[in-house]
Amino acid sequence: MQSSSRLFPVVLLSADLCGDLSEDVYLLKPRNSPDETVELAVTRLGRAQEPGKRGIPVVLLHGSFSNRRFWFSPRGIGFGAFLARAGFDVWIPEMRGHGLSPRNRDYRRNRVADYARYDLPAIAAFIQEQSGQAPHWMGHSLGGVVLAAAFGGHYLTDREAASIALFGSQVSQIYWPLKFPPLELAAHGLLSCFKYLSGHRLKRGPEDEPVAVVRETLRWHGLFGRFGNAQSNWWAGLADVQIPVLAVAAEGDRQDSPKACQKLLKQFGSSQREFLCLGPKSGFSNPFGHIEMLVSKSAQREVWPLMLDWLQEQRLAAPQATPPVTGKALC
Repeated sequence: MQSSSRLFPVVLLSADLCGDLSEDVYLLKPRNSPDETVELAVTRLGRAQEPGKRGIPVVLLHGSFSNRRFWFSPRGIGFGAFLARAGFDVWIPEMRGHGLSPRNRDYRRNRVADYARYDLPAIAAFIQEQSGQAPHWMGHSLGGVVLAAAFGGHYLTDREAASIALFGSQVSQIYWPLKFPPLELAAHGLLSCFKYLSGHRLKRGPEDEPVAVVRETLRWHGLFGRFGNAQSNWWAGLADVQIPVLAVAAEGDRQDSPKACQKLLKQFGSSQREFLCLGPKSGFSNPFGHIEMLVSKSAQREVWPLMLDWLQEQRLAAPQATPPVTGKALC
């Protein structure tokens, strides 16, 4: 079967219609990491009435215990479908072992470091090859953390992105028990007994999460932890990012506080940074929550249009030049 890319083997798994939307699912086999069995599913949403027309690319990254359905349902409802109907070229990757991405050989050892260093660069290269321009990146929860790791580690640079938007993403919230070394060691010991954590059993979402991802986040929040790995300080590297950055938090988010989300935003070096806290204090109808900030009827009425306006501002401010391009935002 002929590959859909000149970069590495890519298989078109399906090409379907979802009402007024086209839904193409690609399976990428980049073979750029130590585990060569990694395969990544990437879904593209577009308007079915205009199959040959491509808008500005937007990449949506799901969070932990989740998959592509966070962004659009089988009935064509969701923020991803909303952006596609607005004319954007929407791309939705699924991390290793999530959704349509099969579990790789070393699934248990999958970490944010692997997503950031190997998977996102391959996804970025494929999307730029298909669209001819740098996309806007949006990540929810762990998806936003993966984005921060990729840019902080310089695995992705400003050449691969027009802008970044983070929803409910943070790496600095204090969990006092983890600051006590014996308790941190005990947590690691307990987690080492598992290959993965079940989203269904924990009532956190439809997907499982590799235990290495959870242990990695524990290290960040430990007494001497930092956002990074042994080779790279991702936290310090964020200061080199110069493209527009938006951070969205919610007053009712008990998992990732607005204060911690804003702290991550401030670490980016861009002069074009914007912070939005959803809640009555800012004129919204309710305090929202970690999921409700993007998946709720209130979000559909109040949040989605704001995000569409923000993306359109980036599109209008982007310089008219040959790809890759970068965007500019108003703050």
